[in-house]
Amino acid sequence: MSEIKQLSFPADSSLLSVIAAAKIADIPLLSVIAAAKLACIPLSMDTSSAAPTFIFSNGLKWREAYVLLRYIGRVGNLYGQNEYECGQIDEWLEYALAFLSGSEIETASNYVDMYLEKRTLLVGDCLSIADIAIWSALVGIGQTWESLRKYNLARWFNSICAEYSDSLNEITATYVQSKRGLGKSSSRPCFEVDLPDAEIGKVRLRFAPEPSGYLHIGHSKAALLNQYFAQRYQGQLIVHFDDTNPAKESNEFEDNLLKDNETLGIKYEAVTYTSDYFPDLMEMAETLIRRGKAYVDDTPREQMQRERLVGIESKCRNNSVEENMKLWKEMVVGSQRGLQCCLRGKLDMQDPNKSLRDPVYYRCNPLPHHRIGSKYKIYPTYDFACPFVDARQGISHALRSSEYHDRNAQYCNSRGYGNEKASAIFSGLVQNGKVDGWDDPRFPTIQGIVRRGLKVEALMQFILEQGALKNLNLMEWDKLWTINKKIIDHVCPRHTAVIEERRVLLTLTNGPDEPFVRIMPRHKKYEGAGEKETTFTKRIWLDHEDAKSISVDEEVTLKDWGNAIVKEISKDQDGNVTQLTGVLHLEGSVKTTKLKLTWLPKTSELVNLTLVGFDYLITKKKLEEGENFIDVLNPCTRFESAALGDSDMRNLKPGEVLQLERKGYFICDVPFTTLSKPIVLFSIPDGRQQAVLK
Repeated sequence: MSEIKQLSFPADSSLLSVIAAAKIADIPLLSVIAAAKLACIPLSMDTSSAAPTFIFSNGLKWREAYVLLRYIGRVGNLYGQNEYECGQIDEWLEYALAFLSGSEIETASNYVDMYLEKRTLLVGDCLSIADIAIWSALVGIGQTWESLRKYNLARWFNSICAEYSDSLNEITATYVQSKRGLGKSSSRPCFEVDLPDAEIGKVRLRFAPEPSGYLHIGHSKAALLNQYFAQRYQGQLIVHFDDTNPAKESNEFEDNLLKDNETLGIKYEAVTYTSDYFPDLMEMAETLIRRGKAYVDDTPREQMQRERLVGIESKCRNNSVEENMKLWKEMVVGSQRGLQCCLRGKLDMQDPNKSLRDPVYYRCNPLPHHRIGSKYKIYPTYDFACPFVDARQGISHALRSSEYHDRNAQYCNSRGYGNEKASAIFSGLVQNGKVDGWDDPRFPTIQGIVRRGLKVEALMQFILEQGALKNLNLMEWDKLWTINKKIIDHVCPRHTAVIEERRVLLTLTNGPDEPFVRIMPRHKKYEGAGEKETTFTKRIWLDHEDAKSISVDEEVTLKDWGNAIVKEISKDQDGNVTQLTGVLHLEGSVKTTKLKLTWLPKTSELVNLTLVGFDYLITKKKLEEGENFIDVLNPCTRFESAALGDSDMRNLKPGEVLQLERKGYFICDVPFTTLSKPIVLFSIPDGRQQAVLK
C-alpha cells in the first residue's frame, strides 16, 4: 500500500480539534494520531464526514482506526520485535476497549496495575502500539482517570508522558482540556503522588542543598520532585542554600549548584540563604537557654557520641542558666574555652530515636564564612536551623531523603536532602586527584553524568518511575542508562569508526577505480539527524576483530554498500591477519551472510579519534561503617583507544550524541580542530555494559 500523505485539513479545522471534539467511543482515533506522531508518519484525513476517514495517496480510504493503528505499528516499528510480541500487542488492543466502559474501568485498571508491577512497558522492551492504545484510552477517560490511584499504572503513564513529551503534550493538553474544561495553563495529565494536606495555590516548597559540592544525582531527585509538586499544586519553589558550615562551602559551589539547577530545568521563585537568618537563630538559641531548654556542653565529641548511644546524660545537662549563658558568650566570641563547647537541646536522653537524645544546636567554627566573612564564630546545625528557617519562609511541605527519616521527629518537634556521605566521598576524590574535577564523567554529579551523555529527560523519567516512596531511593544505574538509550537511539546520528591498532586493509579488485561519493542519511529513521557523505573506494579499512573472523571464499556484507567475497587472507608470522583481497558481489543477498561489517574508505579525509570508556570508581556498591573509600577505589577506571572516523565527524559539536555503528553510543567531549588533534568521544553506557574499550 502506498504511503500516507502529509497532513491536510480545511481552514476551519485541525486534527487536534477533531480529537478534542471526539466522544469516548472515538478514543481509538487518539491512538492513531499518537502513534503516527511517535512514528513520524504524516496523516491525511477527511473530516467532512461523520466518521473521520484516513486517505492514502492511491485513493484508498480507511475508517477503522485500529486497522490503521496496526498499519502504523508495522511501518513505524511499533509492533513488537517478533511474532510472539505481535500476538501480545493484538491482545492489548482488544483489552484497551475495556477502559472505555465505565463499568469496567476499575477492574481494567487494577489488572494493568498488577501486570506492570515488574515491567517497564506492556510488551517487550520497546514502546509499542499496545502502550499507545492504553495510554490514549486513559487520556480519553477524562474526568475519571484522576480517581485511579494505581502506583504501577501511574509510573508507566508518567514515564511515557516524560519520554515522549514533545510529541504528546500538545495532543494531550488539547484533548484533556476539552474533556475536563481546564484552562490553557493546565499541565499535562499524569497520575500523581499526593502531598499530604496540600491545597491548590497554597503549596510552598524549597530545594535546600548545602553549597559544599556540585549537585549530584541524589540531589536531582529532590530538586525535580520539588518542582513536580510545585507545578502540580500551582505553588512556589525556592532554592535555599543551607550555608552553615564554612569549612566546606564556597561561592564556586553555589554558582555551580545554580548552574546545575538550570541544566535540570528547575524553575524557582527566589534564592535564599540560612546565613540571612543567623541573627534570628542566635536569638532563638539564647531564648532556649534562658528557658532551660538548651545547655552548653564541653564534653569531648567522641565521649558525647558514646553517651548518646547508650542514653547517659551529660555532666553539663543540669548546669544553671547563668553558667550556660556564660559559656554561650565564650562560644560567641570564639575563645579558647568557647571552642571546647557546643550548644545542645535538652530533650530526652532515653528516647528510642537516638537523634532526639539532646541533639547539638550550635558549634564553634573560627573559619570565615564565604558570604559574610568573620562576623560569626558559631554556626547552627542543620537540625536546628532547618525547621526555624522553613517556618519563617512559609514552607508548607519539606521533602527529606531517607537519611533524615530518624530526624523527622526532631524537625516536627521544633518545627534536606542530600547525601552527606556521598558528598564527602566526592569531595575526597576531587581533593585527592583521583578524578579530573567535579564534572568528571565518572562522577554521579549532574555535570558529570551530562558530560557522560545522560539526557535530563532520562533522569526525569527515571525519577518519575521511582516516585517519592521511601523504598525507591537506591539508584539503579543500569535502568537509568537503559532509559537514556531509548531516548537517544531514536534521534542520534550514525557514524563509522575503525580501531586504529592492527586495522586491516581489504582490497576489492573489481571496486571503483575512482572514488565516488553518495549522500546518506545520518539516521535511516529520523530525517532530523541530517545527511552525511560516504566515500566508496577500491581499498577499505576493516577492524582487526572483524578481519580475523572471515574465512577464504566467505561472502560478507559491507554495511551501506552490499556484499563482497573474500578471496585471499594474508597473515604475519604470529597468525594475525594483515591484509585481505576480495571482489564485490553486489547482487548477493544480505540475508544470507553471517558477517555484516562496518568499514571506512582508505582516504586522507578520515579523522583521528580517541574513544574513551569508563569503569566504576569504587569497587563496592556500599561502604561499610567506618570504611575508607580510598581503600576500595578501582585502580583503573579510564580506558582509551585510538581510532579512525568518517570525515563527516569533523562537524560534531561538543555535547553531541552519536552512535558508532556496532560500537555503541558516544558523546563528543572534544570536537575536531586540526588533523593532529583527535576528536575525543566518551562512551555512553547502554544499561548492559559496565565498561567498554578495555
